[in-house]
Amino acid sequence: MQEKGEVNTDIPNSNRKEVWLTEYGPGNTAISLRVKYKLFEKETPYQKIEIFESYDYGRVMALDGFIMLTEKDEFIYHEMIAHVPLFTHPEPKHVLVIGGGDGGAVREILKHKTIKKVELVEIDEEVVKTSKIYFPNLASYLDDERVEINFQDGIEFVKSKRGIYDIILIDSPDPIGPAVGLFEESFYKDAFASLNDSGIIVAQSESPFVFPDLIKRIFLIFKRYFPIVHFYIANVPTYASGVISFILGSKKFDPIKDFYPDRVKNFAPTLKYYNEKVHLASFALPNFFIDLLK
Repeated sequence: MQEKGEVNTDIPNSNRKEVWLTEYGPGNTAISLRVKYKLFEKETPYQKIEIFESYDYGRVMALDGFIMLTEKDEFIYHEMIAHVPLFTHPEPKHVLVIGGGDGGAVREILKHKTIKKVELVEIDEEVVKTSKIYFPNLASYLDDERVEINFQDGIEFVKSKRGIYDIILIDSPDPIGPAVGLFEESFYKDAFASLNDSGIIVAQSESPFVFPDLIKRIFLIFKRYFPIVHFYIANVPTYASGVISFILGSKKFDPIKDFYPDRVKNFAPTLKYYNEKVHLASFALPNFFIDLLK
């Protein structure tokens, strides 16, 4: 029986017809990608990093057997986690990214001319090293002079920061292993305090099909601290159920009421997913999602 996130890379090329990377999710669900071979594997103090070459989705990064990104669809997640808050805030200059060692979120942030500084906090240095080798289209942006990388626990990092950031992005993996604490109230309380008076925080909040209880819990936490709270969604084929949600908490600016489409029109053609219509449409939640929040 195939184990979570494992493939047999010893099969000769002539016989490699059906080799699959399978991510087993909660309950009785899984997602599989047919792969050609494994490019890299390393067990770090925090997690197991694997890089695969797939047939249809290009290179794939898996952490502890869970698919984190693929070359084919990573742009959806990274554009949506970054540009929604960046176009909600009128002049974002200082951004903190917790997680995101692959560099995809930083790549999108740096497309905004107002950005002066980006701080990336990644607990596992090997994620950055590996991404620079196998995903240079993402990780090369980490070498920008505006980017400062801190290899430490993001939970501890924000405890000493107060009133600094315009925007914080929580680019975390699923709530397992070292990422569990990134879904707790104590962390969000410190993150709230790390924002300045007009600050915005966005966190990936999983799939409503797979983690409905988590979504409801995070919603209640955000409502305790932020006067403005919204969920928005995007479709990412290689994430569990094909749907990923994000939660946005803001101290001042509303992503719908304070959004100006004209700011996006000249910017959006350089992107592959996000535009002014997608921005507004992503906040239109289906009824079952709305019911989760009651």
